[in-house]
Amino acid sequence: MYELLRLQNRDGEETTVYLVRHPLRRTRISVVRFDPPERLDHWCAAAGHKEAMVGGFFLRDPYRPLGEVWIGGAAVPHEPVAEPWAGARACLHVDGAVRVGPRSALPEHPVGDLVQAGPLLVRDGCSVVDGTDAEGFSAGAGQFDSDITDGRYPRAALGVNDDELLAVCCDGRRSGVDAGLELAELARLLISCGARDAINLDGGGSATLVHRGHLLNRPYSNHDQPAPESRPVVTALLFD
Repeated sequence: MYELLRLQNRDGEETTVYLVRHPLRRTRISVVRFDPPERLDHWCAAAGHKEAMVGGFFLRDPYRPLGEVWIGGAAVPHEPVAEPWAGARACLHVDGAVRVGPRSALPEHPVGDLVQAGPLLVRDGCSVVDGTDAEGFSAGAGQFDSDITDGRYPRAALGVNDDELLAVCCDGRRSGVDAGLELAELARLLISCGARDAINLDGGGSATLVHRGHLLNRPYSNHDQPAPESRPVVTALLFD
């Protein structure tokens, strides 16, 4: 089920939000690694995958995942998260069950699929976005283009409860049209949609959500660029 929302922030600016609800018991979620990177909407159209969203962060030159990725119980070559944050940085782990949590709380050699992203947004129905930089996104911002936790941007996140997977994406970087969301705003949105637990995924120009084979959101890598265009990404989540 697909929902389209318009949210207004405390500054009076608005943002478009896209939400796809996948029934947990009838949906298989998996991680895919692209080498070379792929524009997710184009890849889905060519491969016949109708439901997908962006996965974890990545580095360029050469392109590689930033943080751990495991597919089918096998580790994928990646750029490690800078210490001392590797154990704290949140992950999505799928081994029949779907879990989100810090890497240190998950098996050292996980079966199934795992992708490291973060930060964790919601735990047990409550926001954990408190400005303390518990996962080192501000302190470790050198591995990114900027501090992804500071400001409003296009965002993507995955929430889970006892019945659903909640794939959420918002637009941003469009003056007077879409302001984007802060992480605290994203966490509150996910709670309002019913998430028990939720994790932030790659965002900015990489924010991508595909539903029924079509790109839902309008990705902007730069502020007020002439037209939206999806960015090639390195990992994605598939919903089958």
